[in-house]
Amino acid sequence: MDCIFCKIANKEIPKEFTYEDEEVMVFPDIHPIKPVHLLIIPKTHVTELVAVEDPVLFQKIFSVAQQMIKREGLTDKPHRVGINGGGAQDIDHLHIHLMGPLNATDKM
Repeated sequence: MDCIFCKIANKEIPKEFTYEDEEVMVFPDIHPIKPVHLLIIPKTHVTELVAVEDPVLFQKIFSVAQQMIKREGLTDKPHRVGINGGGAQDIDHLHIHLMGPLNATDKM
């Protein structure tokens, strides 16, 4: 498979993780648009949100997102959690963008 996120998950491409466990990895976006811009990614190759069939994986991804919001001090600050799908993503592997803090004028 030629998926960059799968290669990172399989340690074929070195990456420093903000968080990692058996199912999920988190690291900064290489083109951040906010001071905090993390990617939350399942290690299993799933193309997009509607393709997640395992409810445990679904729960795990969002649990890690909650942990990252708290860890990054965004709990009481404007932030955005975004998921692209249906071909709108650059990499066809489910990933969540956690971005913040946001300003009142931010449009995304």
